[in-house]
Amino acid sequence: MHRPGPAVGEGPHRGGIGEVDLPAGERGDLGARAGQSVHDRGAEPGPAAGDDDAAAALVGTTSRLSVSLEAGGEWALDFDPPPAVKFNAIRRGQCVLTVDGVPEPIELSAGDCFLLVQPRRFTLASSPGLTPAPAAPVFAAAVDGVARTGDGADFFCLGGRFDFGERARELLLDALPPVLRVPGDSPAAATLRWALEQIDSELRDRPMAAGLVTEHLAVVMLIHMLRLHLSAGDTAQGWLAGLTDPVVAPALRAMHARPADPWTVADLARVAAVSRSTLAARFRQSVGRGPLDYLTDWRIELAADRLRRGDGTMASIARTVGYASESALSNAFKRVTGSSPRAYRQRFGLSR
Repeated sequence: MHRPGPAVGEGPHRGGIGEVDLPAGERGDLGARAGQSVHDRGAEPGPAAGDDDAAAALVGTTSRLSVSLEAGGEWALDFDPPPAVKFNAIRRGQCVLTVDGVPEPIELSAGDCFLLVQPRRFTLASSPGLTPAPAAPVFAAAVDGVARTGDGADFFCLGGRFDFGERARELLLDALPPVLRVPGDSPAAATLRWALEQIDSELRDRPMAAGLVTEHLAVVMLIHMLRLHLSAGDTAQGWLAGLTDPVVAPALRAMHARPADPWTVADLARVAAVSRSTLAARFRQSVGRGPLDYLTDWRIELAADRLRRGDGTMASIARTVGYASESALSNAFKRVTGSSPRAYRQRFGLSR
């Protein structure tokens, strides 16, 4: 089970090594939850919005914008493996991204974005073959939210990270490659470009609550990056792969929309308009587990999210996620996570 921890050196002003969070007065102390990102901003949901976005929202995704990077001339920076999912958006100029374990360098230009899904060391450079300097001192010396390196200002990028619920990687990220690159010039990236332009505007003009708004917009970016990856059809196995399967997707959406229903494989097969055996086989092939095993994991993630937020009593949470009693939820929760709901809640300084 994956347990992404806090950022290394995290505190009021720090993110991961080589990355510094914007001060609280500039970015807002509240992390942007995926459940708020699209609808609270009034953004157009796009063709794939709805249940799939709600599913992403309920695994506890939050975002943090970090210090931006401005560079010029010949430059190269070496970043330690980030403890959370890292993203960067190139707003001016171009660079080369090199990631440990990825055979070829990735060329990036203005408008491109990348998502570093796994905690791997990486470098950003003006061109291949340059010896990189450590990124941490450069970002620690940032002024007004911008780190600077090299000679000039022909390159500029935004950066940040996404943090997920404890089990969200199994639901969202395990099937993804180590790095996702989204070309900024593709027609499908129009909403991504819109979000980046809005972030630019918020950071430049600093209206009220600019930090909170930009973090919400960052989660919009995440959702659209995942959509674009899905549309490319190269997801291997997992929750995202299931959403691309015309047989599995209706069953997934039904469970996401109504997790408390007493679903059986027969019920889900009727939703998907296939036989039980067909659904069971396709679900396991696409998602990597059976439909009822997935339902249990989904219910436990929903329960864990509410426990982290101190949202409701044990009994009310049990009913909401499909368990008839507190003891039934407790047994399932401990079996899946290794911890009782009460012990899990106490880790966050809550008791009820």
